Formats: sequence, C-alpha cells, structure tokens
Amino acid sequence: MPLTGLALIIIAVAICVLVLTLVPTLLTMKRTAASIGELADMVKGELRPTLQELTGALAELKTVGSGVAEHTEDVKCLMSALGESGRNLHAINRAISVVSSVVNTSSAWTTGAKVAGKYILDRYLKRKGGM
Repeated sequence: MPLTGLALIIIAVAICVLVLTLVPTLLTMKRTAASIGELADMVKGELRPTLQELTGALAELKTVGSGVAEHTEDVKCLMSALGESGRNLHAINRAISVVSSVVNTSSAWTTGAKVAGKYILDRYLKRKGGM
C-alpha cells in the first residue's frame, strides 16, 4: 500500500472519530439552547408581573413617605409638648417638696411653741399658786 493510501485511511479514521465526538456535543448544545430558550420565556413571563408589583410597592412607599413627611411637624410639636410637660412636672415636684419641708418645719415650730407655752403656763401657775 502506497503512502498516499495510508494517509487517506488515517484521514478517514480521524474524520470518523471527529464526527463521533461532535455528534453528542452538538446534541448537548441543542438541548442547552432549548433550555436557555425556555428559561428566557419563563423570565420574561415572571419579570413583568414582578416589575408591576415593584412599581406598585414603590408607589405605596412614596405615599407612606409623603404621609410621614406631612406628620413630622406634628411629631415635633408632640415631643415639644412632652418636654414642656416634663419640665412642669419637675417644677410641681419641687414646689411640693418645698411645701412639704415648710409643713414639717412649721409642725416642729408649732410643737415647740406648744411645749414652750405649757412650760410658761405651768411656771406662771406655780408662781401664782405659790404666792
């Protein structure tokens, strides 16, 4: 067999091996392309409703945000009123403390005056009685 015939046989075998390996690869690529097409259809079908829901949610968030912005001044006013109420309660507490201390002090003075009055009265009565 001449050298050319041997080269043709080697080329024929190489082409057969190449075809045998390319066929499964091409079939796999075909299945992959079909799967990618199905995925694209699913994403397209699912993406539109999701985007619509997101648009609705964003609209609601904008509404809530504007409502919060509108009532920020009311919250500031409420916090200011609460602070003022706290200061007033503190002032009332101090006034009650002062009154309580005055009452305790006057109670001690009253008791002292009663005791002194009794002492003076007893001394006076003893002197008068002793005369």
